[in-house]
Amino acid sequence: MERNRQNAGQAPGEIASQCGLRYALIGLGWINVGLGAIGIIVPGMPTTVFLLIALWAFSMSSERFRTWLYEHRRLGPPIRAWHQHGVIPARAKAAALAVMTLSLTIMAATGAWQLPVIAGAIMVPVAVFIVSRPSRPGGEACSYDRPTS
Repeated sequence: MERNRQNAGQAPGEIASQCGLRYALIGLGWINVGLGAIGIIVPGMPTTVFLLIALWAFSMSSERFRTWLYEHRRLGPPIRAWHQHGVIPARAKAAALAVMTLSLTIMAATGAWQLPVIAGAIMVPVAVFIVSRPSRPGGEACSYDRPTS
């Protein structure tokens, strides 16, 4: 309890530094940036989720890396869209729902009914949340949703 009172007025990055977590969080951030970058290339692998985890880790450990990621020309737009408008691009929604459906189908085909029921009970609310998010801010198409020529 005393430790919490000591840290109450400090920024999260300072707390991570004091706890010795700074380098672990920076490492976690870069691992997730790498996974997000792979997700840009590999169909079906998410991008924005990994970038949001990286942004969180950087916000707790390095303002410089957080700013770099948030303002990045290619990686920044989906992060900013989520942060400012709660947007999940239509392609990301479709990929997430397809992967959840495929996973649930594979689990159901294995025979035991308990695992698909438990997984389905978790996946349905997640799917509802994903579908309920807007696909573009203010009804306008996001620049990262449009095909580039």
